[in-house]
This record gives sequence, structure tokens and C-alpha cells, in this order.
Amino acid sequence: MIILLHPRSTKPKNRRFPLAVLSLAAVLQGKEDYFIVDGNSDPQPQTTLDRLAQNSNVTLLAVSVMPGPQMVAAIPLCREFRLKHPLIPIVWGGYFPSLYPDAALNAGYIDFVVRGQGEDTFLELIEVLRTTRKYAGVKGLSYKDDFGLHVHNAERPLRSPNDFPWLPYDNLPNAAGYILPTFLGRRTVVHQASIGCPFRCTFCGVVPIYQGRQRTEEPERTAAVLGHLKRKYNIDSVQFYDNNFFLSESHSAALAKAIEPLNLKWWCEGRIDTVLRYSDETFRLLKKAGATMIFFGAESGSDWVLQQMNKKVTTDQTMKLAARIRQFGIVPEFSFVVGNPKDPERDTHETIGFIRRIKRANPDAEIIVQHYIPTPHPDGMYGDVEAKIEFPRTPEEWATERWYNFTTRHDPNVAWLPQRLKRRIDNFDLVINSRWPTVQDIQLPRWGRAMLRCLSGWRYSLGFYDFPYELEWAQRFVTLRKPRLESL
Repeated sequence: MIILLHPRSTKPKNRRFPLAVLSLAAVLQGKEDYFIVDGNSDPQPQTTLDRLAQNSNVTLLAVSVMPGPQMVAAIPLCREFRLKHPLIPIVWGGYFPSLYPDAALNAGYIDFVVRGQGEDTFLELIEVLRTTRKYAGVKGLSYKDDFGLHVHNAERPLRSPNDFPWLPYDNLPNAAGYILPTFLGRRTVVHQASIGCPFRCTFCGVVPIYQGRQRTEEPERTAAVLGHLKRKYNIDSVQFYDNNFFLSESHSAALAKAIEPLNLKWWCEGRIDTVLRYSDETFRLLKKAGATMIFFGAESGSDWVLQQMNKKVTTDQTMKLAARIRQFGIVPEFSFVVGNPKDPERDTHETIGFIRRIKRANPDAEIIVQHYIPTPHPDGMYGDVEAKIEFPRTPEEWATERWYNFTTRHDPNVAWLPQRLKRRIDNFDLVINSRWPTVQDIQLPRWGRAMLRCLSGWRYSLGFYDFPYELEWAQRFVTLRKPRLESL
């Protein structure tokens, strides 16, 4: 038996289908016995792991690990598993080990790392463990050789989701327990219709993993999968987890036509320049097909910053999209990465002013403000910060308070962002999101929204964001939902 472990990453009320381990389960189906352990739904995953290891012939523990909370949860589970079951190999896959394979391998309880798209690499690793085949031939695999040195095999070509089986949702313990209310509907699921992204923004952690590549599911298959979920689980809404959902207008139009009969509401991510080129007819198709909110990486209110990011969009394009999309009733969710390493003061000032312009053009636009944190990048990290930051060398160091706050952007503590400037960014974020609480917050009561709007209105009107004590006090009674934190 192979154990597929998805360590806890969020509160149980926010859990979604664990797509990463389900993707591995799909290629194991009919070939290997497996069991999925999800820390978001299993209150005692360590007990479950021990029971499986004691009662079954477990040959491999495969762990999906995202940076932040999930990585922190994975450490004690894997450390304890290794102590109790030292002969069972442990492999990590997912964003954290793909970005930091050496740090992962520096942990004594991690034997292998699967980088990037993992299905084929995972299957070949299983074959190698059972035969005399050498690890060196497995693309996408990192491991420790006989001398303890780290070996990183060549990258594996990216394959389309069409090449792999459907996810075996029914093999999840309590699959229906993942279908929960969101602002989209009462029964929301998640789906990923593509993998990777063809762009090379220098602040983005997706680039070093997929190297500017993307493969997309055919619209007919996406519609078929969602149709199955609707018949089986009576879903009414979908969150698409694609890094770049809108690859081309023809594909988007075909997908809209394919899923429109399902009568689903949905959220996704898109590129500003790509979607801005769409015709009015395509916009109407998307709305008719259920497009409710689209996340866009606006990133900065300064064109000079966007150029440094290699974003290949302009502030003018963002402003045009904000105004244009309003007429179709689709809410744009604009994300900003604030704190340019070369001139954070100017970047912050100009971005705050730009966000205010967006809200004048489209008051319904949602705003997410994030501090910039660097990740390794093949083209050089945004801001030329290689000499200013040294990443941790072990998962345990990543789990310390300093680096956990860095990963979650709660308090990144980077050399180029003074604390006074960080406070200004955080205070502005608090004011604007109190003035316009996100529609995604289905638990915020109406009186709470009214109170926050009243308390923040004068501040936003005057552009005075310092010392927002009354808003901090108000959060003793109502807590603002932070979509960016829940996506970690």
C-alpha cells in the first residue's frame, strides 16, 4: 500500500478537494493499493498513519507540501513516521520541495523529492524502488546518493491534463465533506483545468517550477468532469485553481459554451492583457456561463515596477479592464505585490494612489494587497535581491516564526522594506478592506459590514491611514476575511 498524505493547510470549514494527492491517486488507480490521509478532514492524521503502517504493507509515504501552514504541519508527521517506521521511504512533492529541493533533502526523514508535475515521476519512482533500475534515469526526481550528496535529475516535460485519468473523488474518506458553502454557492468544489503558466514574471514562484510552460484541459473534458460532480454531489459552483485560466479567446469561448448548461457559478484567475483583448461577445459568454469573479495580478500601480517584474502589462491596461468588465457584471479581484526592493517608498505611494483610481472606475473591484517576498527564479529574482536574502536550509528553519511570517507575508522582515512603510501598507489594506469588505466573506454579518464601513469611511475619504485603532478594535467583534491568507 502507498499512503498519500495531504497535511493540514487550512481550517476544516475551508477545506477543498486535495487535488494534488487525488492526481497521484488517479494514476495509481488499478495499479497500486493506496489510502488518502488528509489533515484538513482527519483530526488525528498521525494516528491514522500509524494504523495504516502497522496493519498494511506500506511501501511508500508520499506527502504533498505547500509552503506555509502545510509545510509546518508536514514536519512533525513525517518526523514521527520515520522514527516509528524507519524502513518506509518518504517522498515530498508539491510547491515547497519543488522550489526548495535542497532544503527538503536536508531533512533526515525525507528520502526523495518529486519536482513539478508529479504523476509520471511518482510512478517511475515506485518502479525504481521495486527493481534494480537506477534513480538517475527518473526525470523530475531529486534524491540523496550513497554519499549523502544531493542529486537533481533533469526536468520532466509537461503533459496535458487530458493525458491523465479523472480524479477518483469517491476514494476520499467522506468526499461529500469537501463540498462546502462559499460566496459562489452552497455547494462549491475546486477543479484545475490546466497546469503551469506561459509567462515569466520575476516575482512569481510558478516560473521556476514550470519554466514558462502551460498545458490545458480540453473544454469538453472540463465540462464532463464538472457535469459528473453535479450529478454525483449536486454542486452549484466551482473555484478553478489554474494559475492562468484564460489562455486564448477561442478556448475561453469554447469552454464557456461547454459549461453554460451546467448552471454553475465560478471563480478563476486570468491575465489582464489576455482578457482585455476579448470581444464583448466573449465577455457575455463568460458571464452567461457563470463567471462571477476573476482574479487578476495587477501587481503594481507603477509601470516602471511592472517592467522590472517582467509582467508585460501596463497600468493603463489594468484601468481599462477595471472599467470595461463592470458592464458585464463580473467582479474583478486585483492583487498587488507592494514593496519594490529598489524604491519601496515610491512604489507604495504610487500603488495606493492607483488602487484609489481603480475603485473610482469600478467600486465593485476587490483589492488584495500583499508584501513582496522573493522566491528562487531562473531569470534572477525581482529587485536583484540575491545578495540581500539567504533562504533557510532545512524545513525546520522554514517553520520558525521568522520564516513562517515571511512565507505568509504576515511580517516578511525583508531588508528593503522599513517597518514604518510596512505599517503604512498594512494600514491601507485594513482601511480599504473595511470600507469595502469582500463579498467572499459569507460569515460577516450585515451589521458588521455597516460598522466597518462607517468607521473606515472618513479615513478613506481623507486618505488618512495611520493609527487605525478603531478598526483594530472593531475586529474584536468582527473579523475581516483575508482571501490571500486562505490561499496559502
